[in-house]
Amino acid sequence: MKKLLVFQTDFTYKEGAVAAMYGVVKSVDPDIEIITATHEIPQYDTWSASYRLYQYVDFWPKGTIFVSVVDPGVGTSRKACVARTKNGYYIVTPDNGSLTHADRYFGIEEVRQIDETVNRLHREDNGFVSVFHGRDLFGYCAARLASGIISYEEVGPAYDVSQIVRHEIHEASVYEDRIEGMIEIKDPNFGNAWTNIPLQDFLNFGFRSGDKVHTSVYRYDELIFDREIPYYDSFGKAEDHSVMVYNNELNKMSIAEVVGNLCADYGLDFGPEYKVIFRREKDL
Repeated sequence: MKKLLVFQTDFTYKEGAVAAMYGVVKSVDPDIEIITATHEIPQYDTWSASYRLYQYVDFWPKGTIFVSVVDPGVGTSRKACVARTKNGYYIVTPDNGSLTHADRYFGIEEVRQIDETVNRLHREDNGFVSVFHGRDLFGYCAARLASGIISYEEVGPAYDVSQIVRHEIHEASVYEDRIEGMIEIKDPNFGNAWTNIPLQDFLNFGFRSGDKVHTSVYRYDELIFDREIPYYDSFGKAEDHSVMVYNNELNKMSIAEVVGNLCADYGLDFGPEYKVIFRREKDL
């Protein structure tokens, strides 16, 4: 049975890169089903590429192959790899931090470096192209794996999982008087700030829908947001343009401006430098 191929890149649809990449897949095997996750990852942002895989991988049928191409180091010595996750998926990607969240939340069982002598597209009329690995290396190798032309073991040599390049993730922590985490990603469409604080930790701390939450956000050591805002389990319970805490689709605590754009209006962004602290009023 042929495996599904799900693609994410930072290519956009503004020119022909996506079409060329998909064309290579269909040239290997026209029966492979290609699904687009997104081609709107922020340019060169391997952190966002990593997080988006975490956001959706686990909802697909086991055995699905994900191709993630956000590759600011294309043509350098960074490894091109296929990782097999402990929960039964394959991720074809440059090893440049894009596996961070999959490793953290799903676990990487094995990783193999793509053998470019076998699993790379070579065309006599095109010469050797070093700047389009999405088409010639990742898409081509993924298609061969999805079609059954090669087995996972034939991707290339395995290397130690401990060698995978990982971004730093600051784990959420629960203290007697507060919960601390980070803004792990933002919603690029609605501007919500998604933290890495689990809903269950938040509820165990004693918060319930309707409670006020003293919410502080620091960028490094600078306090950039400090307000007492309500926690609601539904946007419909808040007034338009008000700010609230809620639990997102991954059951992580998030901050939103209802019918607004929190990150744009309050100058928030994401990454390990953005620390979030939730407190109860009595603990201040």
